[in-house]
Amino acid sequence: MENLKALSYELRRDVMDIIMAGKAGHIGGDMSVMETLVSLYFHTMNISPENQDDPDRDMLVMSKGHCVESLYAVLAKKGFFPLEQVLKEYSQFGSHFIGHPNNKLPGIEMNSGSLGHGLPVAVGMAIGEKMDGRSARVYVVMGDGELAEGSVWEGAMSATQYKLDNLTAIVDRNRLQISGTTEEVMHQDSVEERFKAFGWNVLSVAGNDVEAMNAAFDEAKAFKGAPTLIVANTTKGCGSPVMENKASWHHHVPTQEEYDQIMKDLKEREEAALHE
Repeated sequence: MENLKALSYELRRDVMDIIMAGKAGHIGGDMSVMETLVSLYFHTMNISPENQDDPDRDMLVMSKGHCVESLYAVLAKKGFFPLEQVLKEYSQFGSHFIGHPNNKLPGIEMNSGSLGHGLPVAVGMAIGEKMDGRSARVYVVMGDGELAEGSVWEGAMSATQYKLDNLTAIVDRNRLQISGTTEEVMHQDSVEERFKAFGWNVLSVAGNDVEAMNAAFDEAKAFKGAPTLIVANTTKGCGSPVMENKASWHHHVPTQEEYDQIMKDLKEREEAALHE
């Protein structure tokens, strides 16, 4: 079995190259959400280029769509399109590889980027799968800053009303957003307690530990009668001290010096994971 911890750092290096090539990208969140996406695509979800049109496939809604560079890197590794195509076309005029998910590309279920839309849409998808008697599961990845949107909580209510145990939501709880900490911008206290109050099964895990994420997704699959929320406690910019836990790296294109140091740090962590 592939070393998913090492893969997470390998794909972070791909994200760096995508951002440098396109001269744009939400790098901080890309780095915090990587283990979530690696766990989903290489451990959890029934999805591949071969079954992407199968009605029983699992589906992902990337609600925090501004972190699309991490999704592109993962989908390329999974074989949906070549990484070389992403590097050549990302953020270029006329390209489908734009700065938010675009369902004209293989492997992407929904256009996203307007925060707060992903969970309500995922609820509708999960209801549809239930109505059709399908085995497919629906996953939605949200940012913690996104939880200030009221539509998130309408979706949360609906998900428990319809007992959507085929729905798993993930909050990338890195505690930073574009203008500061989440608690300064719109305080959240305990995300766990808030979703529990809405009737969700709630798990809180180390979100930059891919094995912990694997276990959480396995537990979510086994839970019946209600949707599951996984609070992935992460570090924004995870992978290098140059960018870790710094709000200024929410959207930032590295200088050549920063790029070189970050790539060195990522390679060192990848090598350490390979030899654990």
